[in-house]
Order: sequence, then C-alpha cells, then structure tokens
Amino acid sequence: MLYRQLGNTGVRVSLASYGTGGARQLGQNSGMSSEEQDRLIRGALDMGINLIDSSAGYGNAEEILGRALIGIPRDSYVIATKWPQENFAPDGFEIAQEPGDLTEAVDGALQRLKTDYIDVMQFHGLHVSYYAELVDRYAPVMSEITRSGKVRHWGFSEWARQDPWHDAVVHALKTDPELWEVVMLKHNMLSQSAAKEALPLAAETGTGVIVMAAVRTYISHEDRLRELFAGWKRDGVIPADSVPDDRPLDWLVHDGVDSVASAAYKYAASNPAVSTVLSGTSNLKHLESNISALEDPSLPEADMRRLVDLLGDTEAVVAE
Repeated sequence: MLYRQLGNTGVRVSLASYGTGGARQLGQNSGMSSEEQDRLIRGALDMGINLIDSSAGYGNAEEILGRALIGIPRDSYVIATKWPQENFAPDGFEIAQEPGDLTEAVDGALQRLKTDYIDVMQFHGLHVSYYAELVDRYAPVMSEITRSGKVRHWGFSEWARQDPWHDAVVHALKTDPELWEVVMLKHNMLSQSAAKEALPLAAETGTGVIVMAAVRTYISHEDRLRELFAGWKRDGVIPADSVPDDRPLDWLVHDGVDSVASAAYKYAASNPAVSTVLSGTSNLKHLESNISALEDPSLPEADMRRLVDLLGDTEAVVAE
C-alpha cells in the first residue's frame, strides 16, 4: 500500500481508502450480517487501508464502524465523517440547522463511533450559494470543538451533482484556506474538471484531498458507458471516430492495467494533489483489486494524453 500526506494535517493516509457511502453502504443494502461487516472492515485494515470515510447519513454506518473497530488501536486508523445527514439545501439553509446542532452532531458521532475524537469532520455537501452564511454560523463553533479535542481537522465534501465545476472548493480555498484542511471532491476520468483549478489550488494551499466517485455507475456498467459515449458523439462533445462505439475505453486495458476500473483508479490517484481515493465495495476481493490498481498510481503517458485530449477540455460532465 502506498501512503500520502493528507495535505498539511500531518496525517499520513493510505492512497486507497474505504468509503461507507455510495450504493453499498457497508453492505447495509445487500443484507450483510454484522459478522460479515466486521470482517469487511478488519479485512480492509489488514490490506493496509487506514482511512475510513463515513457520515451520519449513511444508514447505520457509524454504528457499524464503532462496533467493527472495537479492540483496534485508535492510532492505526483515521476516521472521517460528515454532517448533516443530507446536503444543505441551497433554498433551505435559513432553517436547516443552528450552531449548537454542530456540537450535538459531533457528540453523537463520537458516541456512535465509540471513539474520543474524530480525525476529520466534514460539512456534507457544501454549496457556494450559502458558503458565507455557513462560515459565519459555524466557524466559531468549529474552533471551540477543535480546542476540546473532539475533532482534529475540519473539511467539507462538495455537492457534486449541483457543482460539477467545483465552485465550492475553489471559492472556499480562495476565501478561507486556513479554515479547511481537507476537501472531498469528485474526480474521475469521465469528469476531469477538478484538474483545472480545484486540485492545483488544493496543492497550493496544502489542503488534503479525498477523491470520491473515481469509479461509479458508468465505468462499472458497460451498457451505460456505451450509451454515455454515444450521446457525446451524437451531441458533438467528442469526435465520432475518437473511440470505438462498443467498449469505448478498453484501449486503456494493457500493460498491467487489467480493467477499465483499474485505469479509473489510476487516473484519479495520478494527480499529486490527491491524498487518497475512496473505494466503497463490500467485496474484499474487489477491494483487493482496487488496492492493487493503486500500487502504481499512473497511466502510460500516451494514454493519459489521449484521455485529457478527449475529455479534459470538453463540456462533458457526468452527474452521478
């Protein structure tokens, strides 16, 4: 397992990390037993993963982690979690939460996770439309919680569906870089916009970057990937002869890249600003394969150039 620094936090994290959200949610959506969930988490740790991302909104994920991690030395893993349960609604922020609710949320997460501190506490789905109000409302509370030792580092996840160009990340790191030590953003080879400004800015400010959605619906489902590229060709987003109609990304599979999914993980981790890339599979064999893909977090130079030439400067944005 490779490890990188989580920005300027001083925390060293595994390049492959484990996410308890997405479709699987620690096997909650597939009927996994508590024993199987425990084996999944402990298996991930045995493979070298040390960062686990969760949220109060991922079903009972925090409680499951609290149980699975009993007896594991606390300094051997990093917990990142989020609040509130749902993204703040841009038109409903006025009535969404009060400052004291953040303190209550941290205390609740500590109880569910059965720990004395949270390594990274993130605002869930930050949007630029209410950024100023959020900072005004919560920054003093964040400072108090940090002084108490309950949270060591603060960050936020972007609202990817509503912010495909990463406006929230760019605005936050330009406005209050000292406030945000970690950001979670979407970055994958089908949606490369983070490489334009958000990732260079994170590198400049020393902000740790957790990548979500490196592999999701399109990359893992051949029929949807084929339909996506067919639509881009039809709409003139990419040239009609740029990639095959069938299996449009299979040209990436060669010389140690054993699947399109492996290529996607390599792409996501190839940017040096990226600290760690989440994988949310509930299958340990799949997780092992994802980790293996990141043992060499790079694609052949010619393939990377082709990907960037194909999708790096287009208006193609995958909302998933």
